Amino acid sequence: MSSSPPHPPKKLKMSSSATTSDAEETPSSAPGEPRRRYKRRKVAIFLGYCGAGYQGMQKNPGARTIEGDLEEALFLADAVPASDRGLSRRYDWARSARTDKGVSAAAQVVSGRFYVDPPGFVARLNAHLPDQITVFGFKRVTNSFSAKKFCDRRRYVYLLPVFSLDPSAHPDRESVMASIGSDNELTRCLECSERGRKIPTSMDPFSQGSKQEERPDSEQVEDGKFESTKLEKPDIVARAGAGDDQLGAQDIILTKNQPETADSISMEGELRASNVDECGNPSNRDSFLEERSTMQTVVHDESNEQLTAKTKFCYDDEQKARFNQILQHYVGTHNFHNLTTRIKPEDPSARRYIISFNANSVVCIDGIEFVKCEVVGQSFMLHQIRKMIGLAVAVMRNCAPESLMDVALRKDVRINVPTAPEVGLFLDECQFTSYNNQWKDSHEPLTMDAYAEEAEDFKMKYIYPHIASMEHKEGAVALWLHSLNHRNYPDLGFMETSVCAGAHEKHVENLAE
Repeated sequence: MSSSPPHPPKKLKMSSSATTSDAEETPSSAPGEPRRRYKRRKVAIFLGYCGAGYQGMQKNPGARTIEGDLEEALFLADAVPASDRGLSRRYDWARSARTDKGVSAAAQVVSGRFYVDPPGFVARLNAHLPDQITVFGFKRVTNSFSAKKFCDRRRYVYLLPVFSLDPSAHPDRESVMASIGSDNELTRCLECSERGRKIPTSMDPFSQGSKQEERPDSEQVEDGKFESTKLEKPDIVARAGAGDDQLGAQDIILTKNQPETADSISMEGELRASNVDECGNPSNRDSFLEERSTMQTVVHDESNEQLTAKTKFCYDDEQKARFNQILQHYVGTHNFHNLTTRIKPEDPSARRYIISFNANSVVCIDGIEFVKCEVVGQSFMLHQIRKMIGLAVAVMRNCAPESLMDVALRKDVRINVPTAPEVGLFLDECQFTSYNNQWKDSHEPLTMDAYAEEAEDFKMKYIYPHIASMEHKEGAVALWLHSLNHRNYPDLGFMETSVCAGAHEKHVENLAE
């Protein structure tokens, strides 16, 4: 018997120009001929977006969402017929991750059946999307593919300001009052008081009774357009996590906001008297502010040096080791019902598997140092990552003992833990390992390798500047730190209460004996 010749290797179903390989589906180039019909293709679309101004990824009636804008762009780009407009189930729509309100993504993946021919689908799609949503490319997938079901793991990154790990930075009112007279006396944060109350500072006579001027670096989100004037090209420096010799943002705040003394109040009065006109109104705003700043610097020069030297904090090897040790409590399979919302302890969905969680590097964006917290898991629940970060920060700032980490993961305990702000969180990668191994002979692997450079540029232009600008303008994390106390979160003292209760029960037993 003669052996049959070996079969040639199958040609991979490629994206982009390879989608028009069938002659019967290519458009006719001759003028006057009728336009040929195209065939829908099952594809996976890779995109990035900044969550500013959006109510999350998932489409929600009456709310501005990423999916809402993306579905409309697909229709306008002729990828979806008019009969299916707004009806995502008809074209088998699926997403890899459902990000919350304000959360960004550098590597989101969605799938569906679309008209991707003729060539130029990505350009047509981006032409109908706002600047803060960018499609990087697409790849052909199997007919049974679902971006949600076939995603093995997701990697999220939370950019956490370094100063948030310093117990002396942005303390709450109770901590400030309790520290008075001690060796480690904390300073009241006047800057955050002004941010929280949204009122002009009482130290500035020019802002009394008048509207504050708009900052030139303000970020505007209007009609789907994202603009960032000052932070469009931020100064971003990454390093391995060791601290440098420069003062951090928390040192600057503590230095600028010293408590008033009798000398400073007296000088303030002299300055006001020398900078008013006949009617008692300030005569020169700039000179007044400059003189006041100079005089206060002279008065507090010596105390400032002692304070900044005492409170200087950097994310060195010791702090990095401690923070990573805290984050390791989350690794593995646990019941995360305390770290989400509206999930009961006995609900099977409360059990999640965290593959890794570390914070090994620091990135500096527009003068603010951020710890890069990277977490990889199979899937995550609503607010889970933000609550994981919130509890870890509370432990780092000594608001709660480290033993509370394991207690929060117990099924028989119900406690309320802090939720970190959403602005620092973004989706960094969706992985499809099992799918790629199964279909490696017929389809392209679903990875971000081909779009890595574009995704990095998108992060630098939109995601990173937005995170830094929100901290500069509104103090998103700084204000949140002031709420980390036992008054707002009494369960942070759960271990102390449990110990006291146990001691009391033992005391009662001894008395009974």
